[in-house]
Amino acid sequence: MRIKKTLKIITGVIVFFTLPSLVFFGFLYFKYDEDLPYGKQGVEAEILAVKMLDALNYEAFKKTNYIEWTFRNKHHYKWEKDKNVCAVYWKEYKVVLHLNDIENSKVYVHNFNIQGDMEKELLEKAISYFNNDSFWLIAPYKVFDKGTERRLVTLENGNEALLVTYTSGGSTPGDSYLWILDENGKPKSFKMWTSILPLQGVEASWSDWVITESGAQLPTFHRLLFFGLEMGEVKGTE
Repeated sequence: MRIKKTLKIITGVIVFFTLPSLVFFGFLYFKYDEDLPYGKQGVEAEILAVKMLDALNYEAFKKTNYIEWTFRNKHHYKWEKDKNVCAVYWKEYKVVLHLNDIENSKVYVHNFNIQGDMEKELLEKAISYFNNDSFWLIAPYKVFDKGTERRLVTLENGNEALLVTYTSGGSTPGDSYLWILDENGKPKSFKMWTSILPLQGVEASWSDWVITESGAQLPTFHRLLFFGLEMGEVKGTE
């Protein structure tokens, strides 16, 4: 009898904690989950992509040689963009990524250079952090990266949006992003179809922009469902 009672209590606890989560996820799924929209490749998609870059002053971004930001108050970055070298800081770790030649990267714990298995683990983690966190900073400028495909999508309201698919590169190739633009071509938000999210078509804002010292426009905050992604004090200089 005591065993049966214990099993009932355990079952009740599991149901108590999992049922609300399942109901909540079901609500999110039916409210936000979307199929990847149909888009048409061609000249019109390329023109819209160029319009978006022009609205963000892409020429100023290309001349920006140094970018600094902090992602969600957890990961801090000092990126020498002209050299493609980025120092990544979190907790007691520092990794100097040589993005053009990863083997030249250096890993530090409490300012002591380390090697071996821990070095490899922290290096992989820093690369993953950089790929994710830099995308939330400079994604609009990556629409013509190698391995990208661009498609023109007509929304239900008749407006045009830009669907960008990354067929290679980064940590999660195959992801797609639908850019929602204002009348001038400047991003307001994007919807995501990615391998790491359980919901597809989730929308994140791209509206809190700052014009850096170099003239590049970079975001300082994103709204994603009920969460905020802070980018810290964003700096960009030539």
